[in-house]
Amino acid sequence: MAPRTYPIKTNFERGFAKGWQGFLWMGKIILPVSFATFLLDYTGWLDRMDGLLEPLMGALHLPAMAALPLLAGLLTGIYGAIAAMSVLPFTIDQMTLMAVFLLIAHSLIQEGLVQRQSGCPAWLATAVRLSAAVLTVLAVGWVVGPDTAQKAAGGGGASARVMFWPAMHAWAAAMAWLSLKILVIITALMIFMEILKQYRLIDKVVRIIEPFLGLLGLDRQVGMLWMTAAVFGITYGGAVIVAETRERHLLPEHLKTLHVSIGINHAMVEDPSLFLPLGIHPFWLWIPRLVTAVAFTQAYRAWLWTKNRRRLTAGIRLPVDGS
Repeated sequence: MAPRTYPIKTNFERGFAKGWQGFLWMGKIILPVSFATFLLDYTGWLDRMDGLLEPLMGALHLPAMAALPLLAGLLTGIYGAIAAMSVLPFTIDQMTLMAVFLLIAHSLIQEGLVQRQSGCPAWLATAVRLSAAVLTVLAVGWVVGPDTAQKAAGGGGASARVMFWPAMHAWAAAMAWLSLKILVIITALMIFMEILKQYRLIDKVVRIIEPFLGLLGLDRQVGMLWMTAAVFGITYGGAVIVAETRERHLLPEHLKTLHVSIGINHAMVEDPSLFLPLGIHPFWLWIPRLVTAVAFTQAYRAWLWTKNRRRLTAGIRLPVDGS
């Protein structure tokens, strides 16, 4: 039976409705986190934390105050991290490094539980993502310059030098402009996704990319699961991933390899786009974590192959991940 089609106007209406709902849900996270960050900056508490956090953040080529957005991202997700980043005086290079880290490692508790339900231990998924985030930031930091942490966008705690209400007004204006840009981007993405779903383009893309899954270090049987995570992410696509995993009876090692890949590189449309309003170059938002995902996945496959060879030598055969 041919898929039911709707007028293009319907796709726009559905996409706008979903975009607005997503924006409202996002605002419940962004505004409180952003306001809390504003208060911490205004009262000077962030400056008092510098001595404690500077060695750790300095290793990642970041200033001490970068710990707040990173922690917010690790616990609450991309939205909370962006809310904190938009308030503090970071340079573009510093925001680039934070974006690279957060695109790989965010919502670790929530997404770790989803990965555990679909074939990968939560500790392994979390360890892989944190390791990948640190190594990728170190590599990108070496490219943008080792003195990134010492650069300043305008001096920390600038808001403390003015009266509270003018500072509050400046924060509100900045958040209103950021919110408008995020609303436009999210709505456009939702409309695009509605069009993709109506014309079954996602299924067609899966068939196209199947021959290239080997380059990503993945078995062809997990192609649909990889595409689900790549488009919708682990959180939004979690229900699909869990359901498909239970129905397909995939090899455990195929699933673990898949989770190594999608844990590092997922939500390739929405998550990077959220950082665009901050002025970060698109190259750093899409390419580094894709390269890292391929490197980690291929390394994991190589480790499985070596492990299997050793067991074969001992007369015990294990499932081999890959074709």
